[in-house]
Amino acid sequence: MKLYHRSYQSEQDYERMRDFLRAVFLINGRRTLSWPVARLDYWRWHGIYNLNQGSLEKDVTLWETSDGQIAGMLNCEGLGFAFLQIHPAFKTAELEMQMLMQAEEHLRGTSQGGGTFLWVWTDAGDTQRIRILTKSGYIYLSQYDEYHWRRSLELAIPDCTIRAGYTIRQLGDASELPSRSWASWRAFHSNEPDEKYDRDWRWYLNIQSAPLYRPELDLVAIAPSGEVAAFTTIWYDEVTRSGEFEPVGTMPEHQRRGLARALMCEGMRRLKQAGATQCMVGGGSVQANGLYQSTLGPIYDISQPWEKRWA
Repeated sequence: MKLYHRSYQSEQDYERMRDFLRAVFLINGRRTLSWPVARLDYWRWHGIYNLNQGSLEKDVTLWETSDGQIAGMLNCEGLGFAFLQIHPAFKTAELEMQMLMQAEEHLRGTSQGGGTFLWVWTDAGDTQRIRILTKSGYIYLSQYDEYHWRRSLELAIPDCTIRAGYTIRQLGDASELPSRSWASWRAFHSNEPDEKYDRDWRWYLNIQSAPLYRPELDLVAIAPSGEVAAFTTIWYDEVTRSGEFEPVGTMPEHQRRGLARALMCEGMRRLKQAGATQCMVGGGSVQANGLYQSTLGPIYDISQPWEKRWA
């Protein structure tokens, strides 16, 4: 079947992309072989609006049938990082090569040492894409694997305890956003000097504007001092009945007190009450994957990054 490709054009395209990802996710048995719709929303409302990770108009290409059905979607998550989302009914080597060539032409990033690079992700079991990447000169970077953990919410939710004096609750009103923003900086920038923190917490208003955002699923652990010590936001998609934890973080000075695990367990309880039947989380570090395995269990998929460089 002949397919036609074009750039993202309108808000109508965005809704069609969300429907496309939902359909593919369900066909794939709710495994993260492509992006869940929550990740697309998170890229837009956080990655694009807050982190300058590209744009919909410049960095999204759609492949469609003659009657307008989306067969594939190419997008970045910052220049240099390409994601090929393909409907299983159209997953041919020809389409994959077209998408890869488009990514190489339009989505390359600039290396610090000069030249350009591109990372392309693939599920570890996708032999067709791995074969294409290998023949196209890409190298597998196993040290940067992403683990996608999932758990059925029909299973019993684990018990967990936290250090005395801490409480788990919903994030408060706008007056608590500075503390939430500071906790995020400390959790994800612990190796950087605090002077680099710009104290601008307004970025979080974009997070709260995302379509799947629910205040009751935006959770924090409060320290005895009253500050936000740990946090997680859970994105629940009613169509697929799946909830995704993104992000999960704890300030270094509050780690090893059971806070992240307690937040996730409370999140699972709230997801189940909302009607979810599955929860998910992605991890890239040994520490994160240890937490997620101990909390969600042993079931996961691996997304592999493959890299190509140009002088």
